[in-house]
Order: sequence, then C-alpha cells, then structure tokens
Amino acid sequence: MSWNIVPECISIIILIIIWVYSRKGSTLPTLKNQLFQSCFFVTFCAMATNIFSTIMIEYLTLFPIWLTEFTTIIYFICTPLMGMFYFFYSASVIYNDNFLKKLILYTSIPAIAYVLLVICNPITNSLFDITQTYGYVRGSLIPVTYIIFYIYCLASLFIVIINRKKVDYQIYKILTTFPLIAGIVIIIQQIYPSIILSGTAATMALLIIYLHLQNRQITMDALTNLPNRSELFGMIEILIQNNNQTPFVLMVISLREFRKINELHGQVKGNQFLKLVSEFLCTITDSHNVYRFGGDEFAILIQENTQQTTENILIQLQERMCHSWYIQDCRIHLSTAIGIASYPSSAESAEKLMIAVEFAVMQAKRNPQKDIYYCDLEVMNALKRREKIIQILKDKIADQSFELYYQPIIDMKTEKFLFAESLLRIPDSPLGPLYPNEFIPIAEETGLIVEITYQIIDKVCQFIHRLIEENIEFTSIHINFSASQFNEDALDQKVINIIDKNKIPFSKIKIEFTESTIAKNVDLVTDFTNAMAKKGIRMGLDDFGTGYSNISTVFNIPFGTIKLDKSLIWSAIEHPRSAIIVKNITRAFQDLGLSVVAEGVETPEHIQLIKDCHIDYVQGFYYARPMPQEETIDFFKKHRYAK
Repeated sequence: MSWNIVPECISIIILIIIWVYSRKGSTLPTLKNQLFQSCFFVTFCAMATNIFSTIMIEYLTLFPIWLTEFTTIIYFICTPLMGMFYFFYSASVIYNDNFLKKLILYTSIPAIAYVLLVICNPITNSLFDITQTYGYVRGSLIPVTYIIFYIYCLASLFIVIINRKKVDYQIYKILTTFPLIAGIVIIIQQIYPSIILSGTAATMALLIIYLHLQNRQITMDALTNLPNRSELFGMIEILIQNNNQTPFVLMVISLREFRKINELHGQVKGNQFLKLVSEFLCTITDSHNVYRFGGDEFAILIQENTQQTTENILIQLQERMCHSWYIQDCRIHLSTAIGIASYPSSAESAEKLMIAVEFAVMQAKRNPQKDIYYCDLEVMNALKRREKIIQILKDKIADQSFELYYQPIIDMKTEKFLFAESLLRIPDSPLGPLYPNEFIPIAEETGLIVEITYQIIDKVCQFIHRLIEENIEFTSIHINFSASQFNEDALDQKVINIIDKNKIPFSKIKIEFTESTIAKNVDLVTDFTNAMAKKGIRMGLDDFGTGYSNISTVFNIPFGTIKLDKSLIWSAIEHPRSAIIVKNITRAFQDLGLSVVAEGVETPEHIQLIKDCHIDYVQGFYYARPMPQEETIDFFKKHRYAK
C-alpha cells in the first residue's frame, strides 16, 4: 500500500509555526503550561516519525530494516499518546495541580500497558511486521492503537462535561470541541487508510488550544510586550506554592495623572511614553520580572536580596524621574506613586497580596507629598479596617439599615426652613461610629455607593411622605449623587420608578452632584438631568468652588440652585478679596435665574457675610446640625410658624 503524506507534511509545518509563537506566550512554570509544551513535543515526534516511517516503508530497500522498525515503533508509541496528553491538558484547565498529579498517575495505566505492548512488538508482531519480502504488514492487535486514542478523547469529553459548571462556558466549548474534531479526523483516516491524517487532527487540536487558551495575547500586553496582570497573579501563586515562606517583594509603580498626558499630546504619544517607561524598567531589573499591571501602572516582582534590590530599584527609578522624557519634539515630566507589599509579612495569599499593594498605591496617589507607601503594619491595619468597612456596607445594603440624618436649610428672605439635605450616617457598627469622610470614599471605590444611593432615594421618599402626612411645609429634600451612579444603565428610569413606588410629588426631590461628577460624565449627566427636569425633579450643583469650578457648567444643565462650598465662605471671612469674589459669583448666578446656597455657615461673621452677599439660602451649624429623622420632623414643626 502507498500512503499520501502531503497533509502530514503541511501539518508539521503549521505545528512548528504554532510552537514558535506559543514559546512567546506564558512563561509561568505551571503544570498546565508544561503539559501544553508536552503536547507539542509528542505531536511533533508522532508526525515526524510517521513521515519518516512512511518514506522508509515506501523505499524499504534503501534503509536498514531495524531502523525502519525502530522509527515505526516510536510512531506507534507517540500517536495514541497524543490523546493522553490532550486529556492531561484538559484536566489541567479544570483541576488544581495536587489533584491533577494523582489523576495523571492513575490514568497513565492504559498508556503504560500500551507502550509495553509496542516495545514487545519486535517479538510478538502483534501490531505490525516489516520484512524485505512482504514489506509492512498490520498485526492482529492494530485496533488497540485507535482504541487507546479514543479512550483518552472520550475521557477528555467526560471530565469536561461533568465539570462544566466549574469552567467558563467559552472554555467548556473549546475543551469539548478539540477532542471531537480529533476523533472525527481519525475516523476519516480509518475510512481512507491511504491518507495519513493523525498529525492533522493533533495540529488542529493544538491550534484551537493555542488560539483560545494559550495565546500570548491572553498573557502578554500588546503595547509593551510585557507579561500582564493575570500572568503576574499566576507567578505569585506559584512562588507562594513552591517557595515555603521564602520572602519576595511586589512593587507597583503608578504614573501620576498620566491621563493628562493623553489629553494634551494624544493617545498615540501617550502609548509611546508608556513603552519608554516599560523599556526603562526592564533596564533596572531583570526584564522577566517586569509586568504591565494596568493602564498606567507597572509591577516589578523582586525574588532575591529583596531589601537591597528594592532599594536599588527605587534609587534608580527616582533618579530617572527627576529628568524629562522625550519623544521627538515632545517633552514631558513624569512622577510616580509607588506601592510596595511583601510576602509573607504583608499577606500570605496571591489575592491578598495584590489587594495589599493596590491599597498601598492608592494611599500613595492620595498623598502627593509621599511617593512611596510600604504595606507595613500600619497600612495592613488600615487595609483590614477597610475590608471590615466594606463588609459593614454590604451588610447594611442587605438589610437596608442605613440611617439618614437631615440638615435643614434656611431661606434667608422668609427665615423659614423649607429644605433639608439628606446625609448618610452609620452611628453604630462593629467598629463603632463610622463617619462619611471614611466610608463614603470606600463605597465609591467599590461601587457600593450605587445601591446605597437607591436606598437613600427610597428612604428620602418615605421621609417626604411622612412630612406630607404631618402637614409640614417644605419645598424639597436634597439627595447627593456620586459620579459612580452615572455608570448605571437606565439610571433615570430607576430613579423615577422608586419615586413612583412611594407616590410622592417629583418636585419634592432635589438631586445634587458636584462639578467633578459632571467632568467625568458630561453627556450622561446632561441626558439624566434633562430627563429628571421633565418629571419636575429639581437639580442642584454641589460644592461649587472646590477646584473644578466653571460657571459655564450651569448653562447646559437645568440647575435650580448652586451650593457654594464652605471653603469659599470661610476664606471670604479672612480675605476681603475672597469676599468680593463670593459676592460677584452670587450676583452672576442670580442673574442667570439661579438660587445660591451657602454651606458650612457656623458663626455670626459668616451670617454677616451671607447678608452682605445677598445669598439666598444657608446650611450650617449656626442654624441647625444634621439630625435623625424624628428630630428633623420636630425641628420643622417647631419652626413652622417662623416669619
């Protein structure tokens, strides 16, 4: 019989190309990656020996019989074992290494028995025989070769199907597809035995695995050609698992306000600067220890001489950051915020170590005067407190047990308290009283503020219902919105649904947000406020004068009030020029038909300034402190007959 080996030759070329590219992918010394490379090795050996064996059998007189037989034995060993290694790889995606090692040990038994059968073939000729007289002759047990392959293909399908709930659906589809394709191709070869397709089947399977599970794009950052965050996490897990408490350091370098560079010079230039930074980092430590951690953040993993190496890296980094960075005619200055965490002193798991270093970076970002934050005992205690606060917030969300305080706002013309701002409070928790300046930023960073705000709206609606029932005169209750709220889909409809459910007038609600919120979500905020205005919900600009101030902000958004930040009021008391600014700002807003609210009013001097500037409304301790709902109702009742 003559065989067509053209498909096999083409497939081995494709296999080599895939292998070259796969070598540039994940370099983690995981059992999964090792098994993937083993699949390549066994497949290559099977295909190469298949091609050589076919040629040797075709031209039997040109080669020694023993060499032809030896090559064919290697082919018979490797071909069914391709199925075994693909089975092992499927298992590596599903199971942890400890269980996987046991699984490999027990499931190798059929393959070992088959290998022994092949080794004994020169004596038994049970699989094949090669002689000068008859050439290549199949033996009686040749079907065992296919049976072994099918056993492992079916085993791959079996473990994937029974574990389908443990793996991502896309991975599930991939792991069930490649053994099916391989099995179908082998069946085709049995129907057409003259066409050799076993290597083609294996190459197709490897191509599917590479494209979807081992592709370098999954583990490498395309811009900087550095390993990415997921690769870093995997490496940390391996170090912790293998090194038995051997210390190592994780350093994350964040480029401060890099977004402004993109805004000033364009994203193309910004990407070029990121590449420059990544190249520099690779010169101050081993390049394989540098990772792209995030958009403008890089990580360095320090495994040896941790203290001395860390200090050397920091010295070189800080020295470089003292100088400008150049790309063609573009020159910029970069500054960094650096977080440093160490194993095992900062954390004893990969997940907690990543959380710890992110927290340290966040602390460094918040303090421009301190570039480096070590995740020491103080920082770890702060992190643990933060985690407890997050859990408290989640518990409060679950049982809807947040408390709302209300701070009445006085109308300076009528001297009536017709408004109040709702303020979130946690007076009692496992950590004691929690104050807004601590838990609100955490709620915003974690996204929990979104659900909290919906609950606030609901509670405010219930409070308004109570005020209406008590026949208390009031105009509106104010609710603060975070920038995170505008990431919500159908935000306007969700707000409307809550108010509708409580059956209160829409005009009794006023939503306030800051200019920083508008700056982050201009189009979303504009669309939302216009939708709210159509329903009669009032709008207010909060904290005007805190650094984002721009009078043009009010033109496209239907604000009814502008709230001046207390820093403006307090500054105006000390500096006459500031007082002139406050007076002119107030007049400008009033000329636009807007009312002005002054917050943080606490002293008679503040009141005199308010009167001199003709500010419309006042909020502050001078008139009323924030108080619980019942006290607020009593306060309104007490002042209902004011002038």
